[in-house]
Amino acid sequence: MTNNKKLAILLRGIIQDNPVLILILGTCPTLATTTSVISALSMGIAATLVLVCSNVVISALRKIIPDTVRIPCYIVIIAVFVTVVQMLLQAFLPSIYDMLGVYLALIVVNCIILGRAEMFARKNTVLDSALDGVGMGIGFLVALVAMATVREVIGNGSFAGFEIPFLASFKIPVLTQAPGGFLVYGLVIALMNKITEKRGGVKRKSFSCEGCPSSHICNKTSCSEMLELTMVESENTETKEVEENGN
Repeated sequence: MTNNKKLAILLRGIIQDNPVLILILGTCPTLATTTSVISALSMGIAATLVLVCSNVVISALRKIIPDTVRIPCYIVIIAVFVTVVQMLLQAFLPSIYDMLGVYLALIVVNCIILGRAEMFARKNTVLDSALDGVGMGIGFLVALVAMATVREVIGNGSFAGFEIPFLASFKIPVLTQAPGGFLVYGLVIALMNKITEKRGGVKRKSFSCEGCPSSHICNKTSCSEMLELTMVESENTETKEVEENGN
């Protein structure tokens, strides 16, 4: 039972709670670094390393970090690991360091990493937090590489920098630009939603009155009925004001 739970934590970030395609987090680096497979792979690996390490440390210190300053503490911990990754890349893989540019430093405020620290690492054990980091990191990496493959192959006629001869004359350059990034992102999200919907892997939140935080205000009156009531009241008020002004 315990092993199944650990496996579920690991796999959840890949499909069910994929940070990019299901939770829609980390959109900025997703669009910016998926113009080529190499940059997407590099960003995915770097973010995964930071995510796993920060999750482990935050989980280990969860009973020590004061609740009132936990977010600043999380940022400091994440910044330390981002700096280590930056220094390693600059020393041993300078071309990758230059390719990622400012987006490497922006891992510090990546909402995926901060989100997992806040929602999972501070509430769970070190091992579970490490597994969560690995799963979320792999999910992030897979999403980036999938998008980069589409954008580079079709948009640039190459894969990982190697030109594909029969596609070189039929490439669509717009896919390597910002509009193409949004287009591919939307299509991949739609495909992911279709796959998970068929398998029943993702439970959609209800948008009925039961799921509305303001339902107690309108006594669970449906939104459409509430809108009609509001419009009727507004019309009555306007009519009353006109009559008063006429008199």
